[in-house]
Amino acid sequence: MMDIRSTTASREANGGAKLLSVLGALYLGQGIPNYLLLVALPPIMRESGASRTAIGLFSLLMLPLVLKFAVAPLVDRWSLIPRLGHRRGWIAPTQLLVAGGIASLAFVEPQQASLLFTICLAITILSSVQDIATDGYAVRHLTDANRSLGNAVQAGAVALGVIVGGTLALVLFHHIGWRPTILIVAFFALLPVLATLWMQETNKDQEPQDRREKPSLKRFFRRPNAWMILGFALTYRASEGLVRGMEGAYLVDIKVPTDLIGYLSGAAAATAGLLGVALAALTIRKMGLMATLVLLGGLRTLCFVAFTMNAFGIWPGVAVAMSASAFQTLIRYMELVAIYSFFMKSASSDQPGTDFTILTCAELVIYLIGASVAGYLADLAGYSALFSLASIISLVGVGISIWFLGMIKARTPVPAAA
Repeated sequence: MMDIRSTTASREANGGAKLLSVLGALYLGQGIPNYLLLVALPPIMRESGASRTAIGLFSLLMLPLVLKFAVAPLVDRWSLIPRLGHRRGWIAPTQLLVAGGIASLAFVEPQQASLLFTICLAITILSSVQDIATDGYAVRHLTDANRSLGNAVQAGAVALGVIVGGTLALVLFHHIGWRPTILIVAFFALLPVLATLWMQETNKDQEPQDRREKPSLKRFFRRPNAWMILGFALTYRASEGLVRGMEGAYLVDIKVPTDLIGYLSGAAAATAGLLGVALAALTIRKMGLMATLVLLGGLRTLCFVAFTMNAFGIWPGVAVAMSASAFQTLIRYMELVAIYSFFMKSASSDQPGTDFTILTCAELVIYLIGASVAGYLADLAGYSALFSLASIISLVGVGISIWFLGMIKARTPVPAAA
């Protein structure tokens, strides 16, 4: 009997490790193009002679990430290549096309903004579809026992995406130029396709659509607690865009050297991210998901208060501002693990990609709104007022989020004892 139990436990452990490895590779496959296009490309274009107006338009590449919820039900309903399996039938071809799209950038000069934008938009759309399918696969296969660890792997892959797509691309461009850099990044983007060979599609993934209700946006809003969960997504991190949108500009204005800012936003951010995801997984395991969300919201508020005191001159110094920035990065990655664990736990197994995508898009939209108005508010009232407002919104947001979490818990039926 012990041998049977030992063998079963060993198989489950191996299967869990394989699942986490697959998810890590797939999420890295998303992170590389995102950080290449949104982080590395703008300074490369500027150095190559592109206008600031043209570079500014590249922020529109965020639109597919915001609007992908509209196509999520289609990804949940059908497979692009059914014989590969439902999710793999989307992930494998889209990731191949993403890698090919990145490689094609090598044959366009970085100052050719119009052609570059067209290719980048196609890459972002394809990557967004891959994201939906990967999220659906993760929701289906992660359980209560390994969900926080799975989301730590997801956020860790984002941190590695910063290194490969952002930092590494900029370093390589400085040393070997545009074309070799792009081809190397395309090679790294191609590697995650190998992970699809180890994907395990469930029987439910293969179930014919005519035997079950079709996934849809409307179906999400018919679910119990849907509006409460969406309310949490819109309020928990509502303040972050206000600070993140002006953080770099603030550091420049208080005379932090640009090379230190680059290090802080590159390798140091990725290091803090990897540390943060590990700490988040451990904290969730020790304290529980809800308590972790409340704790991180409080720590984030304290970080914003530190920015406020620095801007007012109450707690002056470059070291204070840089420490607050580094701590915010750590907290942000920890929050990603916690909120994605909550979103995945809240998603239906019948349309996992759709439900999870709706929640992540809602969270991203509120962040972008904050980031878009941050500069205007800073010009209008100064950094001290901006950071004060962010601190207040963060504190209020945590309070509202606690109320949403309490209502969700109260309205969720307790499973009957066997």
